[in-house]
Amino acid sequence: MSDKQDIQHKALRDKAEACLAPTSSGQPSVLHLQLLQELQVHQIELEMQNEELRQAHAALEASRDRYIDLYEFAPVGYLTLTAEGVIVDINLTGSKLLGIERKNLTHRRFARFVAEQDMDRWQRLFLRALADTDDERFGFDLLLKRGDGSVIYIHLDCQRHIGIGESSVLRIALTDITQLNQAEIDLRIAAIAFESQEGMFITDANQKILRVNAAYTKITGYTEAESIGKTPLLHRSGRHGADFYAVMWASINSTGAWRGEIWNRRKNGEVYPEWLTITAVKNNDDVVRHYVATLIDITQQKAATAQIEQLAFYDPLTNLPNRRLLKDRLHLAMASSTRSKQYGALLFIDLDNFKTLNDTLGHNMGDLLLQQVAQRLVSHVRAEDTAARLGGDEFVVMLEGLSQNAEEAAIHAEVSGKKMLAALNKTYWLADHEYRCTSSIGATLFIDHALTEDDLLKHVDIAMYQAKHAGRNTLRFFDQAMQSVLTERAALEVDLHLALKKNQFKLYYQLQATHTGHIVGAEILIRWEHPTRGMIAPIEFIPLAEETGLIVAIGLWELEMACAQLKVWEKHSQTNQLQLSVNVCARQLHQADFVERVHAVLEKTAINPSRLKLELTESMVLHDIDDTIIKMQALKALGLRFSMDDFGTGYSSLSYLTQLPLDQLKIDQSFVHNLGLKSADAIVVQTIIGMAKNLGIEVIAEGVETEMQRAFLEANSCQLIQGYLFSKPVPLEAFERLLIPIISA
Repeated sequence: MSDKQDIQHKALRDKAEACLAPTSSGQPSVLHLQLLQELQVHQIELEMQNEELRQAHAALEASRDRYIDLYEFAPVGYLTLTAEGVIVDINLTGSKLLGIERKNLTHRRFARFVAEQDMDRWQRLFLRALADTDDERFGFDLLLKRGDGSVIYIHLDCQRHIGIGESSVLRIALTDITQLNQAEIDLRIAAIAFESQEGMFITDANQKILRVNAAYTKITGYTEAESIGKTPLLHRSGRHGADFYAVMWASINSTGAWRGEIWNRRKNGEVYPEWLTITAVKNNDDVVRHYVATLIDITQQKAATAQIEQLAFYDPLTNLPNRRLLKDRLHLAMASSTRSKQYGALLFIDLDNFKTLNDTLGHNMGDLLLQQVAQRLVSHVRAEDTAARLGGDEFVVMLEGLSQNAEEAAIHAEVSGKKMLAALNKTYWLADHEYRCTSSIGATLFIDHALTEDDLLKHVDIAMYQAKHAGRNTLRFFDQAMQSVLTERAALEVDLHLALKKNQFKLYYQLQATHTGHIVGAEILIRWEHPTRGMIAPIEFIPLAEETGLIVAIGLWELEMACAQLKVWEKHSQTNQLQLSVNVCARQLHQADFVERVHAVLEKTAINPSRLKLELTESMVLHDIDDTIIKMQALKALGLRFSMDDFGTGYSSLSYLTQLPLDQLKIDQSFVHNLGLKSADAIVVQTIIGMAKNLGIEVIAEGVETEMQRAFLEANSCQLIQGYLFSKPVPLEAFERLLIPIISA
């Protein structure tokens, strides 16, 4: 309350007290009451005025606090200098920039904080700013010393101000530009480095090229104008598949960089080797903004390296790996077999009577023979195998990844060895001389590091001499047990050739039915009833039949027998709707005349072709997908149906699956077996059923053995099943007895 308000309020109160003195009657008069009311109203007005004053004072205090906060904690420093350059005021940000407490800054000359190399420049700029009569802002950069001895780059915005007593002061805003200044330096250095001897290009985050240097143009042949706006696909050679680039970008995305050797293409079409480094450039939010790539043409380096390697690791006469490279590869193969658990084999090949050739026709003819032998060996090994020359007329072939079973591996090795013997026995032309030459081969298996490389070479050398002692032109294994296995297999092969002629093969039928037990057909399975060995399992003779080529004749016989049986069933109304599934192997399918052979059987038996279903596996279909589609469509036009066997165990592409004219997918028994045991297999089964339903393809599950498996399949809309739950594979007579309920119904 103000003094004037106090006086007014006191006068009014005194007047009211006088009027309120008791009258003769002892009661206040009307006038008294009016004055009292007037006093109360005036008191309320005074209180309201006091409240307004308090609010105005609080607002003023808040405004002052905001100003102080803005001044003290502004993102830039503020200070005021006198005409003598003395600091009279500085905010907290300014003191932090200089790294000195504010109390130690005021009343000190600002020049004390200017770096020595900028001192003269500061004096000139300070005097210029004070002399500026236009009072405009004046900016410049300066190097200042901090309290800890470090220096920082500061941008100063100065403005002259006329203070009290007409004296000039300088108001200055300080902005730290140390990082910006360093960035400019780095940019200048980068610009110089960019024009280095290495090719360089920069892209945006979408891999569009933004800049290239002169070395890039020299290496690739593309000018800046031809490159900007394009992507690095401009350089792609076509030698690398999608997997190569997927690995590259996985590295860039995870580590921010990739470096390695790559084949690219110049503008003139030349493909060349290049050492490429790609680095991702990210902003402060860890978001990629650019990619920087450097490239070096390593054509000459690779040529020099290849020449050195050729001299060190290859035989100069035949260009085959020499002993040194063979041992290196053998060491790696043994390590690989440790991981894969698959056997490999060494075949030691020695030419019979080679010395006689050299003595009679000369060493030049001997060299020609060795070169031709090398060519024939290379043509009879797989890409992953190695044919090497140890010296003289001694060669070694290393076979990898044959089998996890030693006996099967030995069989594969023997088959390969016999093919080589046959190839090496053919006529050679040595200049104008016709020459024939036989060979002796020693063989041994290897797995992991049970033996050293030298020991293996000794063993296979011994086996080769055993082959020579056995009469030459033959193959012998170092391990006598393996030799016994191969002898047994050879006898089985002889018997297999006679099995068809002697009618030793039998067809077994495994029914295919609905969940109610209604039989819709059967899968035909072949069995070999040997007269002395008894029943031979398919796992023993089918691989042998495929290796020898007999599988084609056996498969044709199986198809003819199936069609003949369908023809018999067509005569009876109870069985004329039954279907038979016949397995087709890869060797059959990929025969050039496979369609014609099947067509001939259909015409010969005159069956309803829709009753016959050919079962193919995923792997054989994808071996040559284009050829497979053509043949399947041709057979489909004849009325045949197709089932894909063992579905889910291979690597089928959905794009291929939609192109194949399939009628049925057969869920592999490995998934069915694990129903109720592995949730992942249940999901696979559900996925296959759902996919087939969407594609309009029938589904059948094989290997159904329990009621739980059957119930799961029924609940998930797999309508057909095959397995021991209903019946094992049985001979025709037993199968037809299973049809009695259908016939009687």
